[in-house]
Amino acid sequence: MSRKPWDLDFTAEPEEVAALRRIMRLHLGVWGLHEVTDAAQLCVSELVSNIITHVGAGTPATLAVSMNGTRLRIEMHDPDTRALPTVVDAGSDAENGRGMAIVDAIADRWGVLLHADRKVTWCELATGLNTPNGHVDGAGVARAEALLGLREATGLFCEASPNRLSRTLAAEAASDVIVDFLHWLRAHGCDEEEVLDRAQTRFEAQITQA
Repeated sequence: MSRKPWDLDFTAEPEEVAALRRIMRLHLGVWGLHEVTDAAQLCVSELVSNIITHVGAGTPATLAVSMNGTRLRIEMHDPDTRALPTVVDAGSDAENGRGMAIVDAIADRWGVLLHADRKVTWCELATGLNTPNGHVDGAGVARAEALLGLREATGLFCEASPNRLSRTLAAEAASDVIVDFLHWLRAHGCDEEEVLDRAQTRFEAQITQA
């Protein structure tokens, strides 16, 4: 599946954090990256809180999310190039820096990029993907994804098989395809039983009309 980069401009205010977390969960659900959703939401919360604390509430900022290879990359852009994120020791009494200590603990890596007009604080999370466009859930999901791409060009089965053995093999292949699509639906957070019921209803309606 293609996971295109996206970004969102927002104002760094405490009340914006919950909305950004929801948006992050929604997008990662679409991307099939449910396993890293909690960690990604926590990173977003801490990066926004860092801007509010060290740059100031009301600061215009941008959340940018992309894939860097098989890692999920989260960037937080703000206009202050002086207030650099720091990490404090967990046992320290200091209040500042604890947010970045959390990011440091859960992210694979993080850093800061300085530009003439802005600062970019970024972190990357391991996703468990084998390829940038792959899935976490194994070969069945990958096969279903391939079938989705090929369906328009070829179709799964062009015509009825001429003998009983061929029909039996085709039926087994069709069963495998259905199982693969069920894996694909679950990987994308869909209710597979609801989809099956909807498909059965549509199939029966088409048979009746025919």
